[in-house]
Amino acid sequence: MGQQASAPRKGAKFRVIGAGMPRTGTTSFSRALEILLDGPVYHGGTQITIGPERGVKTWLELFSQWPAKDEATEQRNLELIRSQTDGFVAMTDNPCVVLVPELMKLYPDALVICTERDIDSWEKSMDAVTNHATMSFLRFVLFPLPTMRYFVQFIDINRPVWSHLYDETVPPTRKTYNRHIEWLKEIVPPERLVFVNVKDGWEPLCKALDLPVPKDVPFPNINDSKAIDELTKRQVRRGLARWAVIFAIGGVSVTLAVRKWVR
Repeated sequence: MGQQASAPRKGAKFRVIGAGMPRTGTTSFSRALEILLDGPVYHGGTQITIGPERGVKTWLELFSQWPAKDEATEQRNLELIRSQTDGFVAMTDNPCVVLVPELMKLYPDALVICTERDIDSWEKSMDAVTNHATMSFLRFVLFPLPTMRYFVQFIDINRPVWSHLYDETVPPTRKTYNRHIEWLKEIVPPERLVFVNVKDGWEPLCKALDLPVPKDVPFPNINDSKAIDELTKRQVRRGLARWAVIFAIGGVSVTLAVRKWVR
């Protein structure tokens, strides 16, 4: 998860659909794409937590009517997706992973790149992230914070989506991981689908994109687990501090009202 949200850039050409599951190095991958493609990348995990609030609200609207039951709804969903991806050179992480068919329709020239990871470590990592995301008190604590107040709702609405695609919800296991790979091979033409591991550095990614390896630029190595831990703690502290102010103001207001009534 990135430390700051990306802003769209007018005229940027969308070139990569990041189809790798969360916790497969998507943050490092996103940063690598920003360097190679010289433009902003929409990393879902970052944008739905610290990006503009209209972003997460857009995804909530889309998934409330997904999968589309008719052509009109499908067109509306495509419009919603385009409203978030326009101005970016790529999209990665959730919700990108489940919107690959829609993104291929919107961007027929985009390459679908799936980041991979050792399945045992992925399963453990997803379990840890799920524990953070589903803590019941988060819904209350995060409510005063713009964007973050919708985070738990976003996680909740994604459960039926993952169940529909993978017949599994939370916490996801290797069954989900393997089914996702199978699904991509079913829906993406072989010439458009590439698998990479961020541990392999620049070469496989640059080869897929037909771009030269950046000189004297190390491949990004961003610790997603540490970033998620830090973000969770920071946002919980912000939420508690905001509630403290709310309660303090409320207490003062009640006190003043009582004094006025007593007089």
